[in-house]
Amino acid sequence: MCLLLTGYEPFGDNDRNPSAAIARRLDGERIGDREIAGRVLPVAFDRAGDEMIELIETLDPDAIVATGLAAGRSAISVERVGLNVADCAGVPDNADAAPRNERVAAGGPAAYFATLPVVETVEALVADGIPARLSNTAGTHLCNNVLYRTRAYLEAEDRRVPAGFVHLPLTPEAAAARAREDAPSGGDVEPSVALETQETAIRRTFEIVRGE
Repeated sequence: MCLLLTGYEPFGDNDRNPSAAIARRLDGERIGDREIAGRVLPVAFDRAGDEMIELIETLDPDAIVATGLAAGRSAISVERVGLNVADCAGVPDNADAAPRNERVAAGGPAAYFATLPVVETVEALVADGIPARLSNTAGTHLCNNVLYRTRAYLEAEDRRVPAGFVHLPLTPEAAAARAREDAPSGGDVEPSVALETQETAIRRTFEIVRGE
């Protein structure tokens, strides 16, 4: 058994995705007596959820923390709920799929709550000096999709595994690169958090889930 950590590959106008970098950096690291298995999911509506379920069936994790990029957010965002909505919001996935006002699971519940200790995690991160907040919306893109599908699968299989989703901001380097593209002579720069701080936040999240 292990601790499953997933990130996403780059997508849209984001050449770098901190969630993928952190999944790779923490892969193989130990939290107590469990090893983190870091994996990178495709940004594809028809594949990401299936690959997550395959990882759960193969690795039999003790806890699941899925992560993704939320450019524009200024803090680590611990998501409370995944909605039964699939809508690309004008940003097609990497396979050019662009769902509009669809359902993640036809006939499924309207939402699933994350089973990570979301409030305790945010409080602990802030106490450690890490910018963090509780978020009540994971959007309607792939991040929400994987949160909903993961929780739906665990419920259907009666697997009591803590699972949730954490949104990560841009890194300073990525924020600067986007600013150069948008306004080379200067302009607004999106919020960012250093990759090392984001990595610490995810490591700490697993520690909190494990009660360590």
